[in-house]
Amino acid sequence: MRISVMDRCNFRCPYCMPEATYHEAFRFLGPKERLDFDEIERVARVAAELGVTKIRLTGGEPLLRPGLPDLVRRLSTLPGIEDVALTTNGVLLPRFAPALRQAGLRRVTVSLDSLDPVVFAHMSGGRGDLPAVLEGVDAACAAGFEGSVKINTVVQRGVNDAGVPDILARFRNTGVTVRLIEYMDVGNRNGWERADVVPSSELRARIAAVWPLEPLPPRYRGEVARRYRYVDGAGEIGFVSSVSEPFCGMCSRARLSSDGKLYTCLFATTGTDLRAVLRGNACDVAVDERLRTILSRVWRHRTDRYSEERRHSRLSRPGTGKASDRGKIEMHYIGG
Repeated sequence: MRISVMDRCNFRCPYCMPEATYHEAFRFLGPKERLDFDEIERVARVAAELGVTKIRLTGGEPLLRPGLPDLVRRLSTLPGIEDVALTTNGVLLPRFAPALRQAGLRRVTVSLDSLDPVVFAHMSGGRGDLPAVLEGVDAACAAGFEGSVKINTVVQRGVNDAGVPDILARFRNTGVTVRLIEYMDVGNRNGWERADVVPSSELRARIAAVWPLEPLPPRYRGEVARRYRYVDGAGEIGFVSSVSEPFCGMCSRARLSSDGKLYTCLFATTGTDLRAVLRGNACDVAVDERLRTILSRVWRHRTDRYSEERRHSRLSRPGTGKASDRGKIEMHYIGG
């Protein structure tokens, strides 16, 4: 289960929160509109009783949520939860990494799209600080996450794809795994076009020409990244290929938005309101039973397969149009 704890972010990445839409006057959720930690813990506990073993905290930028180590501590001690992870832009990690590690956080993923200052500035909407992000990666490793730190790089043709070897070179032999993510039509505001996608197969060929690769088996059923290791032993990388090689049939991720809606797909159009259940007048036992019923029903009857549908639509052919206007939920709202 991916749990968004904050819909705000201190970056304005064009593929997620373009500045033109998310300007200073944009209305984000207020504190009372977001689930509090008691409510998040309650949903997570019921989800764990139903079989959820992994939780990833997301945003927006989750480290903007005050007291996040306390939530990590609560979630990491729930019966059945084996792993609590975090996805962040990394800027605030030097401040929080030690406390998060002590609280029970096991893994950290940092979003980093380029090591070129100009490209990085463009892809973070002019608000990012590249040295601060790199300092955050180092801070995570120093806090004890070494070997459990990943870099997520969203690759766009003609924007940052030429700089992919620089990112790989920076993290080879460090124990930090880079995952290269195909540019996706998340939300409705990023101006996605199929021609902007660099298929993973093309990227792999480019990389293998410099550093030969060999495939690795999945570590668990439903792992979205296809893993490869460098033949020279310098580590591994991953490819997330939602556009060119959809994996809808293996998806095992539910998403909880910061205001308490449950989604079963990154490209969902609607969610199921759990906040109303949590804040109703029923007794605790009734609330838990209602949550259990809803979570079970929603998951059993999910039919999402947008990426597969996209692959077989006209959008699968380069130069044939822009993303669908089906009104998908924005990525910052459900945490990617």
